Amino acid sequence: MYKNLAAAFAAACFFIPALAQTATAPLKVGYVYVTPVTQAGWTRQHDTARREVEAAFGPRVATTAVADVPEGADAERVLRDLAQQGHRLIFTTSFGYARPVQKVAQEFPQVRFECLTCPEGAANVATANARYYEGRYLAGIAAGRMSQSHVAGYVAGFPIPEVLQGINAFTLGMRSVDPKAQVKVVWLNEWFDPAREREAALTLINQGADVLAFHTGSTAVMSAAEERSKLAIAYHSDMRAVAPQAQLLAVTHHWADYEKGRVKAALDGAWQPATLWGGVKEGMVRVGDFGPKVPRAVRDEVLARQRDIGAGRLHPFTGPLLDNTGRPQLAHGQRLSDAQIVGMNWLVDGVQGKLP
Repeated sequence: MYKNLAAAFAAACFFIPALAQTATAPLKVGYVYVTPVTQAGWTRQHDTARREVEAAFGPRVATTAVADVPEGADAERVLRDLAQQGHRLIFTTSFGYARPVQKVAQEFPQVRFECLTCPEGAANVATANARYYEGRYLAGIAAGRMSQSHVAGYVAGFPIPEVLQGINAFTLGMRSVDPKAQVKVVWLNEWFDPAREREAALTLINQGADVLAFHTGSTAVMSAAEERSKLAIAYHSDMRAVAPQAQLLAVTHHWADYEKGRVKAALDGAWQPATLWGGVKEGMVRVGDFGPKVPRAVRDEVLARQRDIGAGRLHPFTGPLLDNTGRPQLAHGQRLSDAQIVGMNWLVDGVQGKLP
C-alpha cells in the first residue's frame, strides 16, 4: 500500500546543474527542531529521519541538527548561521518557522529549504506536510471502542488548522462507533511544556475522561495516563516505553522516505521546489503499536479502516457534518476538499468548548 517516497520524489524532480555535488564535497544538510530531542515524540521522529538520511548516503552528506529553537528571531539567526556555514539544504520542522524561512531564503537564494508543515513555498523553498487527521480518525475509532465513560480528553497546542483537523477527525472517529462520545479539549498555546501537558491531562481525567489524546511535543500526557490507570493515544512515535499499560495505540509519523528523496535530488543537482501532503497512502502516517489492553477485534477493526483510508475507500471528513454550535458544515455524502481541510477553523459536533 505504501509507495516509496524517496523514489517518487527523485523521479519527479528536474535537473538543476548548480546543485550537483562533487565526489569530495559532501552535501551539508541542516535540521532545525522546535523542541529538544526527547526519547519519543515529534522531534524524535524528525531526528530519526535525519539519522536514516546519514545511513542512506554515508560520506556524501554531512548533517547538523540544532534543537530547541524558538519560532521567531532565534529561528532566523539559526537559519542564517547554517546558511553561512555552507549548508545547502536545510530542513525545518515547525509551522512557526514559516516566516523565518521565507525571510532567510530570500537572503540565500543558493540554499534550498524544506519547510515541513509550512503553508507556503518559494523559488528555493519546498513544503511538505502529513495528513495527520487520517491517523487521528483511526485513533478515535479505538478510543470509542475502549472508553467506558464516553468522554475523551485532548491536550492541544495551538488552535491552528492542523490541530483542529486532528481534534475533529478524532471526534468523528470516536462517534462513528460511539454516538454518545464527547471530547473535552484543554488548550496550552505551547508545543512543548511537559509540566503543563501533565497538568492538562490530569485536569481532563478529573473531568471524566478515561482516554486521552494530545497534540504537543512530549510524553507527559502518556505518563499521566499511566499513573492514573487510564488509556492514551501516543502521538508522533511509539510511547510504550513510558506508558506500557496506558498506550491504546500510536499514531506515528514517518519522514525519512521524503527526506531521502529530497536529499538525493540535491545530490544529483535535481532539486526543485515542490509541495507534498501525504498520509496513510504514502506511508507518512501509520497507526499501530497497540497496547496490551486492546482486544484483537478492536485492533483488526482499526487496521481494516487504515487499509480503507489508504485505498481511498474511507474519507474522515464526509458529510453530514455539523459544528459544535449545530451549524451545518457539510451536506450528506459530500467530502471536504483539501482547501476546506487546510483552512479548517471550526470544531465538529461532539467537541465541548470554543476555540480560544
